[in-house]
Amino acid sequence: MPKVTGTRKLAAIALLVAVSGFSVAQSKPALVHRQFLSRLSAAAIERTHHSVRYVSMYVHIPYPGGDVPADTGVCTDEVIRYYRALGVDLQKEVHEDMLRNFSAYPSQRRWHRTAPDANIDHRRVPNLMVFFQRKGETLPITSNSADYSPGDLVTWDLGGGVTHIGIVVDHRSLWSRRYMIVHNIGEGPKMEDVLFNWKITGHYRYFGPN
Repeated sequence: MPKVTGTRKLAAIALLVAVSGFSVAQSKPALVHRQFLSRLSAAAIERTHHSVRYVSMYVHIPYPGGDVPADTGVCTDEVIRYYRALGVDLQKEVHEDMLRNFSAYPSQRRWHRTAPDANIDHRRVPNLMVFFQRKGETLPITSNSADYSPGDLVTWDLGGGVTHIGIVVDHRSLWSRRYMIVHNIGEGPKMEDVLFNWKITGHYRYFGPN
């Protein structure tokens, strides 16, 4: 058996330390992301304790940090509020990306807009879908509930051109054992077992700006 010299021992130790350090460096972003999604899920669940009337009208709001009246809102307004609780302003992030890449968004084609509008753009599901595709992670759309984790954003087609968005949260249905969805589909923010109630059109994760 070959003799291991002191120099070779030191080299082996150095290699082990380097590999260990690389593993820690690689795992740290994943840990931060998991913690972010957990906090996002908790923020969504907290929203179910608020009374919100479903009001979809156009509203002039401040920028950045603007919001419609606290007791009103639609499905997108709830998503915006989850992220605001974690210090991420989707109004600002969406608007800034649309200023630079307006043609990538459906506002021009769908709503005949000629320029970004910070009052409404981030409140429209199709715009959020494009934003999450561009700035977040686009995940597979499947019929397997195990593929959907707390903190994941899901969009649906309700039929007739009506779109919807909600978030998967860390609370399982007693009946199906699926993770529940927090969303506002007309009666304020609710936590319900509705993942597969409508046609899923998008599945995303977004951790905020880099």
